[in-house]
Amino acid sequence: MADKSFTILDLLDLELPEHTRLQLKCIGGRTSLSNVISVPEINRPGLALTGFYEAFACGCVQLFGTAESAYLKKLYDANDTSGIASLSQMFEYGIPCVVFTKGLYPPEDFINLAAASGCAVLQTELDLTEFSLRIMRVFSNVFAPKKTLHGVLVEVYGIGILLTGHSGVGKSECALELVERGHRLVADDIVEIRCVNGNSVLGQGANTLISHHMEIRGLGIINIAQMYGVGSIRDQKEIQLVIRLEEWDNSRVYDRVGNNLETVDFLGVQVPTIEIPVKPGRNLPIIIEAAAMNERLKSRGYNSARDFNQNILKWIETGEVQNAYYGMDDSY
Repeated sequence: MADKSFTILDLLDLELPEHTRLQLKCIGGRTSLSNVISVPEINRPGLALTGFYEAFACGCVQLFGTAESAYLKKLYDANDTSGIASLSQMFEYGIPCVVFTKGLYPPEDFINLAAASGCAVLQTELDLTEFSLRIMRVFSNVFAPKKTLHGVLVEVYGIGILLTGHSGVGKSECALELVERGHRLVADDIVEIRCVNGNSVLGQGANTLISHHMEIRGLGIINIAQMYGVGSIRDQKEIQLVIRLEEWDNSRVYDRVGNNLETVDFLGVQVPTIEIPVKPGRNLPIIIEAAAMNERLKSRGYNSARDFNQNILKWIETGEVQNAYYGMDDSY
């Protein structure tokens, strides 16, 4: 569900890594920076500039490249009143903002027209293609469906694993041992997830200021980045496996082969999940490491449980199992 409160000013204030920055600045219509971007798409208003407004994507951010800028210059240089009137009509549709790429600067009359119509005018040094790619990635993150979960998100051998279970089962302690063994913490306690591209779920800390802190009962709050170094944390990770930690129940029969493929629905995406019973003496970090490596093997096309079953079936078909059975000593 789109974030309806995302404004032009929010777009300008985004803190992005250097290679993904939009390099935007406002060159006109500053009073309209509170305009809301409700449609996470972009549009080049080529036909609209000529007066054709049927199916005009007015709710999108409007991009002006070299061709559109040259057309504007020609209109104002020739004082084409008919063409300028068409521009005025375009702003009547309530577009949120226009962006001039490649450092292009529109005529002052155009900026004044946009400002008077309540439309912000932005400029970027990026070329149109690169800016289009970057802003669509931004929209994909900002407008992605989101929710928060209780759990611990860690990266083990490159696999994003979400540890879930009731409070006190040992999620944080297990994650701490994994960090000690060289793996990385993404978030503890509250994990924010969002669906990206409709087929993957990214997780991160719900609060970036405290996401790399961990609460250990009896010890208190510890800073993982300070204790184990920046290599022990990461800001976000795709959730590829969910592990439910539950207290051992002697009355239950737990899966001992691994043939039962279970999934959990996160924002419409099915994520594999397994259940690990917890009791004294079980080395959970090693089990989780094995689960991560097993998941990597599955992603490469190898399923150990399926391979085991196929080998058993082949053994039965060869008749060796009958010979072994009938050859057993009755004294046993």
